[in-house]
Amino acid sequence: MNNNDILRRLRYALDISNPTMIEIFQLSGCTIEQSTLVKLLKKEEEDEFISCSNPLMSLFLDGFIVHKRGRRDSQTEEPPKPDASLNNNAILKKLRIALDLKEDDMLATMKLAGVSISKSELSALFRNKGHKHYKECGDQFLRNFLQGLTVKHRGVVLKQNGTED
Repeated sequence: MNNNDILRRLRYALDISNPTMIEIFQLSGCTIEQSTLVKLLKKEEEDEFISCSNPLMSLFLDGFIVHKRGRRDSQTEEPPKPDASLNNNAILKKLRIALDLKEDDMLATMKLAGVSISKSELSALFRNKGHKHYKECGDQFLRNFLQGLTVKHRGVVLKQNGTED
Protein backbone atom coordinates (compact mmCIF):
# COMPACT_ATOMS: atom_id res chain seq x y z
CA MET A 1 0.00 0.00 0.00
CA ASN A 2 1.22 3.46 -0.67
CA ASN A 3 1.11 6.16 1.99
CA ASN A 4 -1.55 8.18 0.14
CA ASP A 5 -3.89 5.19 0.19
CA ILE A 6 -3.27 4.65 3.92
CA LEU A 7 -3.92 8.35 4.59
CA ARG A 8 -7.19 8.26 2.62
CA ARG A 9 -8.40 5.03 4.25
CA LEU A 10 -7.52 6.22 7.75
CA ARG A 11 -9.23 9.56 7.15
CA TYR A 12 -12.37 7.78 5.95
CA ALA A 13 -12.37 5.07 8.65
CA LEU A 14 -12.12 7.57 11.50
CA ASP A 15 -14.12 10.33 9.77
CA ILE A 16 -11.34 12.92 10.10
CA SER A 17 -12.11 16.32 8.54
CA ASN A 18 -9.60 18.33 6.49
CA PRO A 19 -9.09 20.96 9.24
CA THR A 20 -8.42 18.15 11.73
CA MET A 21 -5.95 16.52 9.31
CA ILE A 22 -4.09 19.84 9.07
CA GLU A 23 -4.13 20.15 12.87
CA ILE A 24 -2.73 16.60 13.20
CA PHE A 25 0.17 17.46 10.89
CA GLN A 26 0.81 20.65 12.93
CA LEU A 27 1.02 18.64 16.16
CA SER A 28 4.15 16.99 14.76
CA GLY A 29 5.66 20.31 13.72
CA CYS A 30 4.65 20.05 10.05
CA THR A 31 2.76 22.95 8.52
CA ILE A 32 0.64 21.86 5.58
CA GLU A 33 -1.73 23.93 3.47
CA GLN A 34 -5.31 22.89 2.66
CA SER A 35 -4.45 22.73 -1.06
CA THR A 36 -1.49 20.41 -0.37
CA LEU A 37 -3.64 18.14 1.79
CA VAL A 38 -6.24 17.86 -0.97
CA LYS A 39 -3.49 16.84 -3.40
CA LEU A 40 -2.19 14.22 -0.94
CA LEU A 41 -5.68 12.73 -0.66
CA LYS A 42 -6.09 12.39 -4.44
CA LYS A 43 -5.60 9.09 -6.23
CA GLU A 44 -2.51 8.56 -8.37
CA GLU A 45 -4.39 8.90 -11.64
CA GLU A 46 -5.95 12.24 -10.67
CA ASP A 47 -4.53 15.60 -11.71
CA GLU A 48 -2.27 17.39 -9.20
CA PHE A 49 -1.68 14.19 -7.17
CA ILE A 50 1.22 14.54 -4.71
CA SER A 51 2.92 11.43 -3.36
CA CYS A 52 3.03 11.17 0.44
CA SER A 53 6.64 10.39 1.39
CA ASN A 54 7.63 8.18 4.32
CA PRO A 55 8.84 11.16 6.38
CA LEU A 56 5.56 13.01 5.77
CA MET A 57 3.49 9.95 6.68
CA SER A 58 5.62 9.48 9.80
CA LEU A 59 4.93 13.09 10.81
CA PHE A 60 1.20 12.56 10.32
CA LEU A 61 1.21 9.40 12.45
CA ASP A 62 3.26 11.09 15.18
CA GLY A 63 0.80 13.99 15.16
CA PHE A 64 -2.08 11.50 15.24
CA ILE A 65 -0.64 9.94 18.40
CA VAL A 66 -0.45 13.38 20.05
CA HIS A 67 -3.96 14.22 18.78
CA LYS A 68 -5.47 11.06 20.27
CA ARG A 69 -3.35 10.56 23.41
CA GLY A 70 -1.81 13.94 24.18
CA ARG A 71 1.86 14.73 24.62
CA ARG A 72 3.94 12.55 26.89
CA ASP A 73 4.96 14.24 30.13
CA SER A 74 8.63 13.59 29.45
CA GLN A 75 8.37 14.84 25.87
CA THR A 76 9.86 18.24 25.23
CA GLU A 77 8.30 20.68 22.81
CA GLU A 78 10.76 19.56 20.14
CA PRO A 79 8.84 17.65 17.46
CA PRO A 80 9.87 14.07 16.66
CA LYS A 81 12.16 13.35 13.74
CA PRO A 82 10.34 11.90 10.72
CA ASP A 83 11.12 8.26 9.95
CA ALA A 84 12.33 7.83 6.35
CA SER A 85 12.37 4.03 6.68
CA LEU A 86 8.68 3.76 7.61
CA ASN A 87 7.17 0.34 6.84
CA ASN A 88 3.80 -1.35 7.42
CA ASN A 89 4.92 -2.69 10.82
CA ALA A 90 5.80 0.81 12.03
CA ILE A 91 2.53 2.22 10.65
CA LEU A 92 0.52 -0.50 12.41
CA LYS A 93 2.43 0.12 15.66
CA LYS A 94 1.84 3.88 15.53
CA LEU A 95 -1.88 3.34 14.84
CA ARG A 96 -2.06 0.91 17.75
CA ILE A 97 -0.47 3.50 20.05
CA ALA A 98 -2.64 6.37 18.81
CA LEU A 99 -5.89 4.45 19.13
CA ASP A 100 -4.79 2.88 22.46
CA LEU A 101 -5.54 -0.62 21.18
CA LYS A 102 -4.70 -3.63 23.30
CA GLU A 103 -4.04 -7.07 21.84
CA ASP A 104 -7.70 -8.12 22.12
CA ASP A 105 -8.82 -4.84 20.47
CA MET A 106 -6.49 -5.51 17.54
CA LEU A 107 -7.78 -9.07 17.15
CA ALA A 108 -11.40 -7.85 17.32
CA THR A 109 -10.69 -5.19 14.68
CA MET A 110 -9.20 -7.80 12.38
CA LYS A 111 -12.19 -10.06 12.98
CA LEU A 112 -14.49 -7.22 11.83
CA ALA A 113 -12.60 -7.32 8.53
CA GLY A 114 -13.13 -11.07 8.31
CA VAL A 115 -9.58 -12.02 9.30
CA SER A 116 -8.81 -14.35 12.16
CA ILE A 117 -5.25 -14.43 13.50
CA SER A 118 -3.66 -15.74 16.68
CA LYS A 119 -2.13 -13.63 19.44
CA SER A 120 1.34 -14.94 18.58
CA GLU A 121 0.91 -13.95 14.91
CA LEU A 122 -0.13 -10.48 16.00
CA SER A 123 2.73 -10.06 18.48
CA ALA A 124 5.22 -11.08 15.78
CA LEU A 125 4.26 -7.92 13.86
CA PHE A 126 5.32 -5.71 16.78
CA ARG A 127 8.68 -7.31 17.48
CA ASN A 128 12.00 -5.70 16.54
CA LYS A 129 13.19 -6.48 13.03
CA GLY A 130 16.15 -8.56 14.20
CA HIS A 131 14.06 -10.76 16.51
CA LYS A 132 13.73 -14.41 15.45
CA HIS A 133 9.91 -14.26 15.63
CA TYR A 134 9.60 -10.94 13.77
CA LYS A 135 7.10 -11.03 10.90
CA GLU A 136 6.80 -8.50 8.09
CA CYS A 137 3.38 -6.81 7.96
CA GLY A 138 2.04 -7.24 4.46
CA ASP A 139 -0.08 -4.77 2.53
CA GLN A 140 -3.13 -7.04 2.75
CA PHE A 141 -2.89 -7.25 6.55
CA LEU A 142 -2.68 -3.45 6.88
CA ARG A 143 -5.52 -3.04 4.37
CA ASN A 144 -7.67 -5.47 6.41
CA PHE A 145 -6.83 -3.65 9.64
CA LEU A 146 -7.95 -0.33 8.12
CA GLN A 147 -11.10 -2.03 6.85
CA GLY A 148 -11.77 -3.33 10.37
CA LEU A 149 -11.37 0.21 11.71
CA THR A 150 -13.91 1.40 9.13
CA VAL A 151 -16.43 -1.22 10.22
CA LYS A 152 -15.78 -0.44 13.90
CA HIS A 153 -15.98 3.35 13.68
CA ARG A 154 -18.42 3.88 10.83
CA GLY A 155 -20.42 0.66 10.81
CA VAL A 156 -19.69 0.36 7.09
CA VAL A 157 -18.65 -2.90 5.49
CA LEU A 158 -16.40 -2.43 2.47
CA LYS A 159 -16.24 -4.69 -0.54
CA GLN A 160 -12.86 -6.07 -1.64
CA ASN A 161 -12.34 -3.13 -4.04
CA GLY A 162 -12.73 -0.62 -1.20
CA THR A 163 -16.25 0.62 -2.04
CA GLU A 164 -19.12 0.62 0.43
CA ASP A 165 -21.43 -2.37 0.54
